[in-house]
Amino acid sequence: MRVNADAVGKTYPPVTYAVGREKIREYARAVGETHPLHLDLEAARAAGHDDLVAPPMFATVYTSEAIANALFDPELEIDFAHLLHAGQEFAWGPLVAAGDEISTETEVKGVSERGGMAFYVFETRSTNQRGELVCTGTWTNAVREG
Repeated sequence: MRVNADAVGKTYPPVTYAVGREKIREYARAVGETHPLHLDLEAARAAGHDDLVAPPMFATVYTSEAIANALFDPELEIDFAHLLHAGQEFAWGPLVAAGDEISTETEVKGVSERGGMAFYVFETRSTNQRGELVCTGTWTNAVREG
């Protein structure tokens, strides 16, 4: 199996996502989240927020295009027929709310080969319109030999 370790350190242009109130509600309902901060505008405002608050894993929504740019990079030659999701970790900062604009950049943190499998580790860094780091994601993918 051949991997391109020279790609480590490569970054991709930031992708901006405008967080919408209805997207937060749709996501919350889709994942079974029932906390009023995610569904009820009056409850969110009563708790001191300007708008609905996104559930933490909403990060998968605002980072999806940014991580896809790396996964589909032809330089990495990822074989999607044999791709396995091997791990995902997030570290959160300030809460994300409707009305925020989240900019996410992706970096290739690691490319390696072990036991006939290729491993790709990506890091996403998401900041809001105030420049605050709202989420750092580590995405690990394994590719089995074809």
